[in-house]
Amino acid sequence: MTTLTDRPNTALLVIDVQNGVVANAHDRDHVIANIGALVDRARAADVPVVWVQHSDADLVKGSDPWQYVPELVRADAEPLVHKNFGDSFEATELEQVLAERGVGRLVVTGAQTDACIRSTIHGAFARGYDVTLVGDAHTTEDLTAYGAPSPDQVIAHTNLYWRYQQAPGRSGGTVETAEVSFA
Repeated sequence: MTTLTDRPNTALLVIDVQNGVVANAHDRDHVIANIGALVDRARAADVPVVWVQHSDADLVKGSDPWQYVPELVRADAEPLVHKNFGDSFEATELEQVLAERGVGRLVVTGAQTDACIRSTIHGAFARGYDVTLVGDAHTTEDLTAYGAPSPDQVIAHTNLYWRYQQAPGRSGGTVETAEVSFA
């Protein structure tokens, strides 16, 4: 249902599951296991897996915090998109990577729920993509000391409002790992 013409394919997007991003993330191991299972299923279905890696003053390129977690291993043929902003499309080659693969629908996983995940799902949706958020395959750290809700509440709220996201010619939605369809 995407508004992007001639883009019938789906891709799995794995956003910022880096050592320094998820070190203290809510339900870290479970979320990473779910992402790993989705990566395996996408590969088995010949669905593109696109990796996104953030860098900034706290995530210096090449440093240990910048590296992807060891539980998730990118295949050499899978694209890696480097970014410096929350929205994975902003000032990156992500759009080109997806266009080359005929992708009009994204299945989104990763971190941080209240930053790069939200920015990217909204950015993708505004650019014409159908966007499915995997509700048990994204996470965030505890920012309650700064006045934020607890991580489980941030995740639950994001899953709730994205479940009903829609606009002319495109749709959003939230599903659990077990319910993901790459068809």
